[in-house]
Amino acid sequence: MFSRAESELFYNVANAPIRGFPYPHIYIPEIFPSDFYADLQQNIPDPAVMIPIEQTRSVKGYKKRFVLGFSEKDMATLPEDKRQFWQEFMGWFLAGRFMELLLAKFRPFIEPRFAGTQGIRFYNESLLVEDVTKYALGPHTDAPKKVITLLFYLPKDLSQSHLGTSIYLPKDRAFTCQGGPHYDFDKFVRLTTMPFKPNALFAFVKTANSFHGVEPVSDPDTRRWLLLYDIYVQQTQPQPTAKPDQVASGVSFKF
Repeated sequence: MFSRAESELFYNVANAPIRGFPYPHIYIPEIFPSDFYADLQQNIPDPAVMIPIEQTRSVKGYKKRFVLGFSEKDMATLPEDKRQFWQEFMGWFLAGRFMELLLAKFRPFIEPRFAGTQGIRFYNESLLVEDVTKYALGPHTDAPKKVITLLFYLPKDLSQSHLGTSIYLPKDRAFTCQGGPHYDFDKFVRLTTMPFKPNALFAFVKTANSFHGVEPVSDPDTRRWLLLYDIYVQQTQPQPTAKPDQVASGVSFKF
């Protein structure tokens, strides 16, 4: 049974036009029903329960990023009413239907990446994120195991619109990266910044040129809230490279 929030999320994502340059991405200015977004705002946790991401994930370069996961252990730190909200939300958000929709929507861009492999499996994960003043994120393409990244923006109002995620193009147009390092801003051209507006969504497919980041935040006493949703790949087995005419049919998606 679809809730109104789930059905509107599915409708908006399924019908969003894909922008192909410099890599496949979408931006949706209003992703959830307005009343659900108001409830979501009411259930933003106390910053005291947020944990530095470097204590929970094997990542570096995120000194000003704090997160809250959605495991039973993570949820135990919340008051009962907020815990119930997030548990109910994650009950359908991570159930698999949304992942299937995203994999189907971006399939033409994902299939070529896994041509010549078997045993493809995908899984999803979500984190609530708080970035604080002086936060910055140099251009990068995300970890090699990433497939699709979604950033649900959660500001209270329009005052943080300038703090969105930016898309970058390397000054060396031949430069690509399979994933991992963050690079200096001066080696890239900032093409655009996705407005960090209430209830907006920025999503993109991970590629060797999916360079994105956040310009240095200098606004005083800034707390930048967002909900991360990622799809990862696992259990891939290398196979002989497929012929060009086999790319579309040689990949079996199972989730």
